[in-house]
Parts: sequence; structure tokens; C-alpha cells
Amino acid sequence: MNRRPILLAAVAVTALALTGCSGSTDSEAGADAPYRVLLTGGLSAQGALAANSQTASLATKAGVQVQNAAGGIGGRQIELTTVEDAGDATIAVTKLREAINSGKKPDLYLNSGPSSIAAAVLPILKQNNILSMSLSPAPDSTDPAKFPLNFDLAPGSTDTARGISEYAKSKGYSNVGVLHGSTAYGELFGAQMTKELEKVGVKAAGNEEYDAAALDMTAQLQALKNSGATALALDAYGAPLGYVLQSLERLGWDVPLIGNTSVSATSLIANDPPAGVLGTAQVKNLVTQVFTSTVFDPNNAPVNTMVNTMASLGSIPSTLILADNYDAFPLVAAAVEKVGSSTDPKKLAQALETEEVQKNAKTAFLSRYNFSADSHGPNPDTSELKFISPTKIVNGQFGNPAAS
Repeated sequence: MNRRPILLAAVAVTALALTGCSGSTDSEAGADAPYRVLLTGGLSAQGALAANSQTASLATKAGVQVQNAAGGIGGRQIELTTVEDAGDATIAVTKLREAINSGKKPDLYLNSGPSSIAAAVLPILKQNNILSMSLSPAPDSTDPAKFPLNFDLAPGSTDTARGISEYAKSKGYSNVGVLHGSTAYGELFGAQMTKELEKVGVKAAGNEEYDAAALDMTAQLQALKNSGATALALDAYGAPLGYVLQSLERLGWDVPLIGNTSVSATSLIANDPPAGVLGTAQVKNLVTQVFTSTVFDPNNAPVNTMVNTMASLGSIPSTLILADNYDAFPLVAAAVEKVGSSTDPKKLAQALETEEVQKNAKTAFLSRYNFSADSHGPNPDTSELKFISPTKIVNGQFGNPAAS
């Protein structure tokens, strides 16, 4: 990636000493110090994880640049520190503890996935009173009773399942089978799909789980076919998506596929062979769930600012499904404006739950967040979701007429 310096923000990769824990209530930096943000990411990982981490990192850097140009967080310039976690939860935990005990405890923690990292760091963040925003939904990550200082930027399994169910009903699909991976998110998605289909009056014709390490999903697909499924709701991320599509082709089952955001975050569907499957029979029946910001619109000024800033900092290697972190900065800035201080994480969390802050935040990845005292998930309106056939991506977006 072409990494250019970020205007008005310091970006460093640090190696810090691991010691004990801090439990202070307020930010240790103080109102006169930079607003410290720690991002952990698997930039050196392999395949889809690396590309997605790099996109998440670019979105974070772009958010820093734009917010610093607007005055920072409560007048404090944002100082971003990025550390490599290789997509490994153990490394992410170690790096977070090192940062906490280095004398430079972060005001805000961000990650770039996967959900296993979010789940691992949440208890440490809670113990040390650190505000956090996550693009990787994890069990209980949106529960304020358990993690009062964490907010999920990425819509969770309930949001995506609700959108897919409403789409399936609008298309007249009466029997929808569900196929999902064995990951924590996949299992949550599978359970929610059954519930959401029932809510809209669509029959769930089977719910099958595949091992995320498997190379063949024919047995699960055959079971869904035997159950009378006339369409499939699909969860698959990275290599497993390719194996699902290959298994469907071997089975010879010509069935409509509705992919969740894990599918749209996998570059396989946006590239021509041999690197991908775009334009092949494997995706002729596929529509995939994306956010409004992931689809090119020349008239969407906030999104275009985000995209152009990201592109000015380097090549965007995956879809904007992973650009959630951009919105962390306008959200925190709006909360600080309401509270009148940037140093009390608890007060900022309470402010983020208010309609005033959510309305005033100049976000782009999602146009509006709906945090509440009962849920720290984004709870987006279904108008934030679209369903599109795969296309090539330009600067992380589908549907750009400049795509060749």
C-alpha cells in the first residue's frame, strides 16, 4: 500500500512494555494533550483479512485527517497509533495492555477485526475505563450492562438478518434456507435469520452450519434443497465463500442467493477469474447485502469526502464494508461538544446514547447511528442497506461507472 503521511495526525507503530493495569476513570492524557487513539489491525495477515484490515486502517486515517482539519476532538488534535496484531486475539490483547501501561493510555480504542479480537479486548477495555468503538460485532458487545463504554459501529447479525428477511419477502420467496459458518458471528447470524424470517412471515426452510475450515459444503446444501428451500440466505467470508459457490455448482442447484455483508466484504465476487468469480455462472444468482455508502453515488457528499480522503492516503484494497472506523471521530466529537469535555469516558458514552449527538455527528459510513441506553449497536434503519449484484469495485465501492 502507498502510505502517505496523515496531515495533522501522528501515526506510529509502537512496541511497549507489558506491566499491570490502570483503572482511572478519566483520560490520563488530559485536555491539553493530544487525543490518543489506538488501532490494532492485521495489516500483515493473509488474504481477505489483510485487505480488510488495510481498508479499515485507511478509513481510520481518513477519519483522523478530516476530524483534525475540523478542529480535532474538543480542540485536541488526534494522535493515532497503529499496532500490528496479525489478526490474532492474543497479540491484540498484549498490544492493548502494553499501551495502557506505557504512560500513554488511549482515549479511544479501535480495531479492524475479526470478531475474535473484539471479544478478547472488551474485558480489558472495561477494566481500564477506555472508550471503544468496534467494527466487529461480538457476543455481548452491544450490551451496555456488560460493556458500558463500547459501541459497535458495524451493524450486527440482527440488523443484517432483518434486512435480508425483508428483502426475501419483497421478492416473494416463500421458503428461505439459511447457510452459515461456524464462526461466532456466523452462528449468531444463523440464529437471527430464523427469528427474522418468522417475523416477516417467511418460512425458514432449514438452517445449516458448515465448518469454517471445510472445503466442501455439498452436504449442507443438499439438506437445504431437500427441505424445500427456494432461496438461500448465505453467510460466508473469505475462502469459505469460494467453497460454497463451488459446492453449489457441483450440486447443480440453480437457486437465488442472498449474501450477507460478510459475502460483500469478500473480494472474490468483485474480481474476474482467475482471482475471482465475477461474471461466472457461480454468481449469476447472487445478490449481496451492502450499505448505502458501499455503492457509488456522485451526489452523496459525506461519503465522497470519506472515499476521496481514503484514496488520497493509499489504495483501497477491499470494499467499504470495512470503513466503519471513519465514523468514530465525528461521533466522539459530537459527544464531546455535548458534554463539554473530552476526558470522561463515562459521560461521553452517555452522550453517545442521545438523539442530539447522533443527529449532530457528521458520519458517512452510516448516515445515522441509533445507540441507546439499552443497546450500543448502530441499529440502522433498513434504508441504510441495499442489495446488489456483484460488480467490480472502484475505491471500495460497487456500481462505479468507471469500473472497466
